[in-house]
Amino acid sequence: MERKEYALGDRVEMKKKHPCGSFQWEIIRLGADIKIKCMGCGHIVMLQRSKFNKQIKKVITNEGQAE
Repeated sequence: MERKEYALGDRVEMKKKHPCGSFQWEIIRLGADIKIKCMGCGHIVMLQRSKFNKQIKKVITNEGQAE
């Protein structure tokens, strides 16, 4: 399995929709756990990295990479 790399500020799309209707989240903390904030309502959730990797669909923007 490939190792996925994320950076603070990255916006990601999850497989399941949040109750507010948004699929998009922003990464606000990285470590063994990943904290994400809903882009629709601002709700904050902390997930284990392994669970996050299973639930993520794609990375939308990479704020951590210089262009």
